[in-house]
Amino acid sequence: MHDKKELCNKIIELYPEIGECGINVEVAFDEAKNAWVVDLKKDKHELKHHLEIPDADQCMEGKQCVSLGLEIAQLKKNIEGEQF
Repeated sequence: MHDKKELCNKIIELYPEIGECGINVEVAFDEAKNAWVVDLKKDKHELKHHLEIPDADQCMEGKQCVSLGLEIAQLKKNIEGEQF
């Protein structure tokens, strides 16, 4: 099992456009769901993503977190859509 700082840093490394740990990205382990919760915030936009342990392991191995990447892309699209 990884610690949340390692996982957060890896997510930022894979997706540098999303911000900083502790400011735009919070990572916590949800014991009840046995999954990581990745909370992304940018301005008034917020997205909570449940990252299953096998997915988190793939992230830590430097592979893309596919489901998280799709969510990040959608969040970016929502934010960019408001900037016009």
